Amino acid sequence: MSEDTVDLIDGESATDAELDDGISLGAPSLRAALEALLMVTEEPMSTSTLATLTRTPEESVITTLHDLAQEYAVQVRGFDLRELGGGWRFWTRDNCAQVVERFVLDGQHGRLSQAGLETLAVVAYRQPVTRSRISAIRGVNVDGVVRTLVTRGLIEETGHDHETGAHLYRTTTYFLERLGLKSLDELPPIAAHLPMPDNVEEVLDLANN
Repeated sequence: MSEDTVDLIDGESATDAELDDGISLGAPSLRAALEALLMVTEEPMSTSTLATLTRTPEESVITTLHDLAQEYAVQVRGFDLRELGGGWRFWTRDNCAQVVERFVLDGQHGRLSQAGLETLAVVAYRQPVTRSRISAIRGVNVDGVVRTLVTRGLIEETGHDHETGAHLYRTTTYFLERLGLKSLDELPPIAAHLPMPDNVEEVLDLANN
């Protein structure tokens, strides 16, 4: 390829060398890579972790993070990029608190989606269980659904998996109240239709064949 620049979607341009860097990053640019990683994390991510994941010098990561934070502030976006708790994370902007609160409160009274019901069933019958196990059983990413169920008080964290350190989830007393149950022993006997966490990989292999 020549040294001509290639137009990007946002109107900027990149040289051939920058495009090669994008392939190494696994994203169009360092900015995009950092935004994607911070979008899916639930805990603040350290600059060293971000540097490792993006295969980029930590100094470049720090500079880009500060540039992004300033850009979001200037544009008055609905979120901030902040360095707190030993790492970086997106946070809802303070002046958007009312609309977020409205969404959360309204969600408490809304009906659960099919995805929510299926995820709740997996937690109920396989608890305590990690998100990765839930995802494996359902065959889809459940991060957003799990956050919704936690927000609505139907499931909660209950320690960590001793092998992976991942959060474990279980149903709450509010879950029992909503279903009119005294204990989990009164749940309908449908657990046999859900694969056990230990044979999730086998189940997925069979489904793909």
